[in-house]
Amino acid sequence: MKNKKILIDNGHGKETPGKCSPDASLREYQHTRVIARRVVETLRSKGLDAVLLVPEEADIPLSVRASRVNAFCRELGKENVCLVSIHLNAAGCGAWMNARGWEAWTSPGQTGGDILAESLYSAAHRFLPPSTPIRTDFSDKDSDKESRFYILTKTQCAACLTENLFQDNRLDVEYLKSEEGISAIVALHVAGIENYLKNH
Repeated sequence: MKNKKILIDNGHGKETPGKCSPDASLREYQHTRVIARRVVETLRSKGLDAVLLVPEEADIPLSVRASRVNAFCRELGKENVCLVSIHLNAAGCGAWMNARGWEAWTSPGQTGGDILAESLYSAAHRFLPPSTPIRTDFSDKDSDKESRFYILTKTQCAACLTENLFQDNRLDVEYLKSEEGISAIVALHVAGIENYLKNH
């Protein structure tokens, strides 16, 4: 297994408006930090070099996050660094919605992020319940969706962004708030990253 620096990012910050379930029982900044910390701790327990990119609760600007990633790339070589940014999805603007499921995003074109995302998709199929939709886009022959998200286009290493169910869907929120749900999302990230390191 290659000894890469694994950077785990968590979505948004404490003061970011609107990033919560309609009943405010789940807040994205808080939940993604719980997941990200557990992913880092689990990877470290396996002897892997994992780092929490944003230990702060504040909403660290994307430019600062990208700068932190690229500092590791300059120090270690971009081929020796990978990044996963962990988020919760939303389909609307404050009301309960019907959209559900898990997905991953990479920057447009074929990059190292596509390989990382494919490993995470394989793990998502293993660890999430069969009733949880795995949202894909095979228009470019692989599973991930693509967008020019800042954290993906302004960082130099293999990078992907995961959307871990919908914070405005009642079924997804119930699962996200459960220990079963948290453990499954942590496990899929750990297994996906491990598989990526073993094979690439």
